[in-house]
Amino acid sequence: MTGAQPAIRLTGLTKSFGNVNAVDGVDLDIVEGEFFSMLGPSGSGKTTVLRLIAGFEKPTSGTISLLGQDVTDRAPFDRDVNTVFQDYALFPHMSVLDNVAYGLRVRGVSKRARYEQARQALDTVRLGSFVDRKPSQLSGGQRQRVALARATVVQPKVLLLDEPLGALDLKLREQMQVELKELQRNLGITFIFVTHDQQEALTLSDRIAVFNEGKIEQLGTPAEIYERPSSPFVAAFVGTSNIFDDTVSHALLGRAGTHSVRPEKVSVTTENRPLAADCTAAGTLAEVIYVGSSTQLIVDLDAGTRVVVLEQNDAHRVATTERGVRVTIGWNNSDIVTLSAPAPAPAILAPHP
Repeated sequence: MTGAQPAIRLTGLTKSFGNVNAVDGVDLDIVEGEFFSMLGPSGSGKTTVLRLIAGFEKPTSGTISLLGQDVTDRAPFDRDVNTVFQDYALFPHMSVLDNVAYGLRVRGVSKRARYEQARQALDTVRLGSFVDRKPSQLSGGQRQRVALARATVVQPKVLLLDEPLGALDLKLREQMQVELKELQRNLGITFIFVTHDQQEALTLSDRIAVFNEGKIEQLGTPAEIYERPSSPFVAAFVGTSNIFDDTVSHALLGRAGTHSVRPEKVSVTTENRPLAADCTAAGTLAEVIYVGSSTQLIVDLDAGTRVVVLEQNDAHRVATTERGVRVTIGWNNSDIVTLSAPAPAPAILAPHP
């Protein structure tokens, strides 16, 4: 990430639809040259923020700045940004080359120059040999790469991506994640990526903003978001977490407040085997789920709560697969994340004399 001036600055950004605040007072700086993801469930406000940045929606209040210039009231074509949509929006009657060159044509670039730049853009996404094909003759991943070439050939300051991998199957989506990150790094363009897929955001991003009910719940690097979630919502939405409310925290951890422990941080053993951990609890193995590289164990604790344990399927794993067997689970204090502190006790005022 380079440059002290943010590529995008959102200040007090609000968007209301009737009585609903889809975006509720968002303040955000996106650094020039970074891969930034806006992550959240449907209705959290992430897509509305993207549309506000693109100029497809006008904010109810607040400002949008692009490289220090206020673009809040500018039309979409008057902002140096471009957007890639989930459906790619390619022209079916045009060749791949003409699709990519279209934006340059609108800008008045000569035919020879625009075709040369379009070919270079297609080479960048490894589709240089597909210039004469129509979109219908391409796979989903190839169409996605054409859309990326078309969006980047005009060299926008910021590229907005609205769940562009959502229509692809899992294997192709994983492949495109690697290619998308590589493309962003090579081009040096600021990417703003909207997704509801937690794994996708963790894989691609330099930083992530987790949205909830129109606000940013947490902003940080993928490691910060995953390892140190700031709230029960983030802990539950990003990956899987064992979340203990105040009552369970008292019983299991000996502390007040709401806490979480990630499943892969929890160890498990049968009751007759020792377990080296700061905190331990006894329970019964309720379910065993094989998921390929790991096994998910569901344990009903005697303390009255259910815990998920994730064990890697390697040579060090002690097989514990018999449902109903008594087990002991444990974790270290360093793996406990405080999600909310206990409410302060009410002040006791001395009576007046």
